[in-house]
Amino acid sequence: MAVPSNEEAWQLAAVIVYFVAMLGIGYYAYRKTKDDLDSYMLADRGLKPWVAALSAGASDMSGWLLMGLPGAIYLYGLVESWIFIGLIVGAWLNWKFVAPRLRAYTEVADDAITVPSFLGKRLHDKAHAVRITCGVIILVFFTFYVSSGMVASGKFFESSFDVDYVVGMLIVAGITMLYTLFGGFLGASLTDVAQGVLVVVALLAVPIIGVIELGGFGATVDAVQAIDPERLSMVSGGSALAIISAVAWGLGYFGQPHIIVRFMALRSPADAPVARRIGIGWMLLCGIGAVGTALVGIAYYGASLEADNQSETVFLALSQVLFHPFIAGLVLAAVLAAIMSTISSQLIVCSSALVEDLYKLISVKSGWRELAPATYVRLGRLGVLAVAVVAVILALSPSNSILSLVAFAWAGFGSAFGPVVILSLYWRRLTTAGALAGIITGAVVAFVWGQDSFHSFLADRAPDSVASFVADTYEIIPGFLIGMLAIVVVSLLTRRADPEAVDAEFDAAVTASRESSVLPREDSVPAGH
Repeated sequence: MAVPSNEEAWQLAAVIVYFVAMLGIGYYAYRKTKDDLDSYMLADRGLKPWVAALSAGASDMSGWLLMGLPGAIYLYGLVESWIFIGLIVGAWLNWKFVAPRLRAYTEVADDAITVPSFLGKRLHDKAHAVRITCGVIILVFFTFYVSSGMVASGKFFESSFDVDYVVGMLIVAGITMLYTLFGGFLGASLTDVAQGVLVVVALLAVPIIGVIELGGFGATVDAVQAIDPERLSMVSGGSALAIISAVAWGLGYFGQPHIIVRFMALRSPADAPVARRIGIGWMLLCGIGAVGTALVGIAYYGASLEADNQSETVFLALSQVLFHPFIAGLVLAAVLAAIMSTISSQLIVCSSALVEDLYKLISVKSGWRELAPATYVRLGRLGVLAVAVVAVILALSPSNSILSLVAFAWAGFGSAFGPVVILSLYWRRLTTAGALAGIITGAVVAFVWGQDSFHSFLADRAPDSVASFVADTYEIIPGFLIGMLAIVVVSLLTRRADPEAVDAEFDAAVTASRESSVLPREDSVPAGH
């Protein structure tokens, strides 16, 4: 590592301040977390609406919000903003229809504290097939997802401070693991709040100061038009199918375990509407900031970043020229915050899958004695450590195969879990066989549809129109729809376990959730045993 310049020293100092703040919040959460698994994994269902909202948003967006989205709009114009529009719509629907009923139903269903345990208890699955399948999927793919975040953090330190990739990655991994390991779900959620505030302030500050420097909003728009007026179009360069595929990103929200677990941690279903308004407000401000950053970047840099293949750094590049180095360092910290908030949330979900959904089931089947609550918490912390260590090992040699799993994760989780989560909350006729069929079918279809090898196979054997349609359609669309169809068809052909008990719990969850919003009163498919 080279000796930092005065400017780099200021920026490094800001990042260190951020790290110390995260560790301090983690320690506070550790003091507040009790020695039982409900407290460690779900904060005793005590999250206030604003905590749940900002935590869900921060754990969702990752570094894509500050680098990927502004970079895409800088390159191609406002047509790239359809993805974010789809995400806002999906998040609103998720908070509106899934949050209140999931919060109610998880408590009714024997106080389930994870998504897999909720599905298993909701279906009265005595063989635990759904729970084990979900737990394994979450554990395997989130481990790689965590690793990709660590890769991003290592490359961030390497490019920003000329720090060795492995050293930078280990610093971020170690700090994130520490506050997550000791603070648990509360630690991840409270640090998410701080990180969410830092992200939105940074995203708004860069374009506001940039517009002032350029002479005002009108001057900025004129500068963009002078460079390329097509960049200000919402449709230029995008086909109808491409726009639909972009908006379809919103479908992914219904099946993301690290997001919907925040719904389960709310104090009550009545908190969901307030949390929804705060969460969507945060997203809107972030979206405005990301779009504004890209437009200011076009006006300020023209095509120079594109020529240097540095379009995704437009947010960082602007912060370097617009702010004092210490403030620019805080902007750099915002990128780390976006990465670390996602990593911490995924570590907790992986730990809960290990302990609550796999270890506990194995111990029951093996006849092992019940452990003390504090022992389960220690196992949870060991789970965070184990997943973090595996993720670090994978990240030591970054490869495209690891990073490519990030693209699959959103579509894969959305297709595998989204349909079953929705139908578990709104269709009493759901069966264990139907749930398994939908989870497996959705994941497989999304995975296969998104593979280049599948596109090449079709290009050689199918009509050009078919091959082009498949290549241009985001895989979450067929994965979600076919997974939903598989659930309904198989459920109608199979029997439910304990239908009377399931119906009673379903009705109790509906009643409890109605205290917060008006929800659909009848099943969309005729009920039956």
